Amino acid sequence: MIKWADVIHFTNKGNPAPDKRVEKTDEEWKQILTPEEFQVTRLKGTERSFSSEMCSLFEPGIYECKCCGTLLFDASEKFESGTGWPSFTQPVKENAVGYHADRSHGMIRVEVTCNVCDSHLGHIFPDGPPPSGLRYCINAVSLSKITE
Repeated sequence: MIKWADVIHFTNKGNPAPDKRVEKTDEEWKQILTPEEFQVTRLKGTERSFSSEMCSLFEPGIYECKCCGTLLFDASEKFESGTGWPSFTQPVKENAVGYHADRSHGMIRVEVTCNVCDSHLGHIFPDGPPPSGLRYCINAVSLSKITE
């Protein structure tokens, strides 16, 4: 189980090696993503809070990266955070996501990305439920859901 101390360690010392790498040019990404998906995932944008029904859906399934299809989060780790974005307590594997210091917008936060294609997913905070205490606050447009 990943804890906040692990997140800080990865942010400062480097992320676990991904199982593979996917790299494309911006033009190649634009061919497969909608303009909103490109803005959020490739340009580190944020969708409007409460703009997706994904926040209130809790059926079983796996969430994958919209860009490269990497498995990221299991629906069993999803919870209602009240923030307006889908929230999870853990990724499916330790090396599924990457952690990066984000000092934009006058704040210090930890950005989470797909560790395979560097797609911007959202941010992580140490205010989630036990036992991990983590809240992966993820843009719904950066995810696709695979139902079991």
